[in-house]
Amino acid sequence: MYLRPGGCSPFGYGALEELGPFRVSSDNKTLISNDYAWNNDLIIRGTNEWLAVANVLFLETPLGTGFSYSNTSSDYETVGDQSTAEDNYVFLVNWLERFPQYKTRDLFITGESSAGHYAPQLAYTILSNNNVTNQTKINLKGIAIGNPYIDDNTALLAIFDNLWTHAFNSDETNAGIHKYCNLTNLGDNPSEECRRYVSQAGMELGEDIDIANIYAPVCTTSEDDSEPKSASTGSVAADFDPCSDNYVEAYLNLAEVQSALHARPTKWTACR
Repeated sequence: MYLRPGGCSPFGYGALEELGPFRVSSDNKTLISNDYAWNNDLIIRGTNEWLAVANVLFLETPLGTGFSYSNTSSDYETVGDQSTAEDNYVFLVNWLERFPQYKTRDLFITGESSAGHYAPQLAYTILSNNNVTNQTKINLKGIAIGNPYIDDNTALLAIFDNLWTHAFNSDETNAGIHKYCNLTNLGDNPSEECRRYVSQAGMELGEDIDIANIYAPVCTTSEDDSEPKSASTGSVAADFDPCSDNYVEAYLNLAEVQSALHARPTKWTACR
């Protein structure tokens, strides 16, 4: 199972841009194979044997992410880490009942960013319920989290320190953020000094920089052409396309695609 940051689609990003079997081509309509997919066969070193690595389940979570929804409006007001773990557990149980051939398979919960909360909390929920009589047993084997978002202060400070150590922010700005910002509660009425230094950090960074991939080329749209184009910096892999977000959003909003996915017709967005 693969989980993404809270509010951003594991299916759109994870399945169609990162580790799923397909990616969306620049025509916004067709799919191309992903050589780096987790379900690809790998040859075992020193042998002529091939190994199918894994089946990957991309779960649109938490509630309201991607194609996920609730018919009860109040659910959107109470969604949180605990309710997300419970929802994900119920989904897994129902999915295994629908596809019982997977009940005996090993399950690894994987993800990035907010999966630093979602993965261990779902694992705890699974292990707790596995001890309940007459409950579907889930064969959980482990969790794997890349660049996990666990603690607000540590994670947010690392963002600003990364910008500073790569010369996107000045010494003064970084020192001001360290001195005046309580990053554990940055959204709860930060001081005027903190607001000023955070704003200054953004202005110094400028536009068209991906803070999660600072050396990546940017996706641009020229005045003469509405089609997104890659402005390559020559510093990243040639097969990296910074416009892939645009392709995925256009593709997942095609009526025929939503119908094929058995999704509720909706305006799909990558993050909510």
